[in-house]
Amino acid sequence: MSASDTSTSISDTISSQDRGAGEATSSDIELLRGLVAIPSPSGQERAAVEWLCATMAARGFSAEIDGAGNAVGRIGAGPREVVLLGHIDTVPGEILVRIAEGVLYGRGAVDAKGPLATFVCAATRAAAAGGRLTVIGAVGEEADSAGAYHIVNRPRPDFTVIGEPSGWDSVVLGYKGSMSATYTLRQSGAHSAAPVATAPQVAVDFWNRVSDRAAEFNAGRDAAFDRLEPKLRGVNTTSDGLHERVELRMGFRLPLDLDGAALTAILHDLARIEASADSEAAEIEAHAEVTVAEALPAYRGERTSPIVRAFLPAIRAAGGKPRLKVKTGTADMNIVGPAWGCPIVAYGPGDSKLDHTPNERIEVAEYLRAIDVLVGALTSLAR
Repeated sequence: MSASDTSTSISDTISSQDRGAGEATSSDIELLRGLVAIPSPSGQERAAVEWLCATMAARGFSAEIDGAGNAVGRIGAGPREVVLLGHIDTVPGEILVRIAEGVLYGRGAVDAKGPLATFVCAATRAAAAGGRLTVIGAVGEEADSAGAYHIVNRPRPDFTVIGEPSGWDSVVLGYKGSMSATYTLRQSGAHSAAPVATAPQVAVDFWNRVSDRAAEFNAGRDAAFDRLEPKLRGVNTTSDGLHERVELRMGFRLPLDLDGAALTAILHDLARIEASADSEAAEIEAHAEVTVAEALPAYRGERTSPIVRAFLPAIRAAGGKPRLKVKTGTADMNIVGPAWGCPIVAYGPGDSKLDHTPNERIEVAEYLRAIDVLVGALTSLAR
C-alpha cells in the first residue's frame, strides 16, 4: 500500500460536512480512502481487487473475482438489474494519500476510484428498494480495457451506469470515439545536396495533409464532441546508412459520424506516395504504410431515457441543478454501450480536469453527496 497520512481523522472530516456523523458515513469515507491507498496501475490491480471484494462481502454483497481479474459484487433481488461498471486501475504515479481540510488526495481519487467507491456505498443502501445491483471494478480501462471486453457478452442488464467523474450534479450521456494509428515510412537514402525531400520531410507533409483533412471535416462544426481531433503523439527517425525510417504515432478522437474504418481509409489515401521527377532521377525508393492498433466508435445515449429521468430528480433532491454532458474522452461506455443497447449514463463525483494529474484529489463532501444522488436514482429505477 502507498504511504498515507491520517492526521485528519475521519470523524473530523465528517463534522466538516453538511451531513450527520453516522456510522454509514464514516465507513463510506474509509472505503474511499482504503481503496485509493492501494496502488493499482493498469496490470497491477490484484491487491486492490481482492481488497474491494472483501469489502463488498462485508457489506452483504456476493463478491468474486472473474476470469479477467475484475472485482464483481452482487446485491439485492428483483426483476430489473442495474450494472454499475467502474474501473479499479489507474495511470501510473504515486500520490501521498491523505485527507486534509475535507479533501482526499491520491492517485485514482477522481479517475476513477471515487466513482467506484460511490457505486459500492450507494448499492449497499439501495439494495433494499428491490433492484438487482451488480458492481464491477474493471481492470485495464486505462490500457486495453480488458475488463470491459471480458464482460461485454454477459446477459444484457436493464440499465448501466459507468463510473467516471461527471461531478455530483451532472450526468454524462456519451463519449467520443478514439483510434490509435502509426504511419511508417521507409525511404532509400540520398546525398544531403540531392534535390529530393528527406524521409522526415515526407512524413511531415503527410501529417500536414492529415491536419488539413481534419480541418475540412470540422468546417462548420463548433462543438468539440462533433469534431475530428488528430494528435501527434510521437516521432521517431532512424537510419542504417542505406535507408531512412520515420515513424509517426498518432491518436484521434472521433465524432459520432466518423468511425475507425472510414478514418483508416482516409489515412491510407493520404499516405500514398507519388514519385516526383527529382526522386526518380535520384533513384529514390519509398514505401509508406498506416497500421491501426485500436479503434472505438463514439457513443451517446438518449437524453430522455429512463435512467436519465431517474437521475434528474435525485440531483434536485440533493440540492443541485442537473446538467447533461458529453465528453471528448473515451470510456468503457464506448465498449458496452453498443453491445448491451440498454439505457446508459456515466456518473461519479470529482472534477475530470484533475484526471491523471500530480495533484489528483476529490472533495469528501461531493463524494458523500454523489452517494445520496445515486441511491435516489437506483431506488427510482427499482420501482
